[in-house]
Amino acid sequence: MSGWKPGDARRASHAMVRVDQAGEFGAIRIYAGQLAVLGDRHPAARQIHHMAQQEERHRAFFDRMIAERGVRPTILQPIWSVAGFALGAVTAAIGPAAAMACTAAVETEIDKHYAEQLVELGDSDPELSDAIADFQAEELEHRDTALAAGAETAFGYPVLSGLIRLGTKVAIATAKRI
Repeated sequence: MSGWKPGDARRASHAMVRVDQAGEFGAIRIYAGQLAVLGDRHPAARQIHHMAQQEERHRAFFDRMIAERGVRPTILQPIWSVAGFALGAVTAAIGPAAAMACTAAVETEIDKHYAEQLVELGDSDPELSDAIADFQAEELEHRDTALAAGAETAFGYPVLSGLIRLGTKVAIATAKRI
């Protein structure tokens, strides 16, 4: 960006759009992996499909922001595609509760991530802030749905949740820069 100065809000919002688009794409891939293992007829499939549709709407918004604002997308998207699908498939293979534990863990970190972005944005970018606030509410709905569906009953929940949360934090930090 020409004329960039430290603290430039445009540069910060570009990183936000990049990481958020990557995250929504990753979430879609997690749900695709879960559905590939659980199948369409599994009782959890309806909930997973609904959450995936909301993630698609979120990703479409960030795709539009990338195009309109000239944001460079992450070059790691092929990795997010494979890693997200694999995470979804593996947790679903462990069992439906583990699939829900994955969702609860990811969405817990996304809630924190979006909250930090909203503070950083303040009132500098109402379009982006409004969308993030809307999406954050839906991500919390996903977390609560997963918890209500038995996420915490998954085998090894504390370890599984901790590892997925750590992986989510690493993915967020990486996608901001690369």
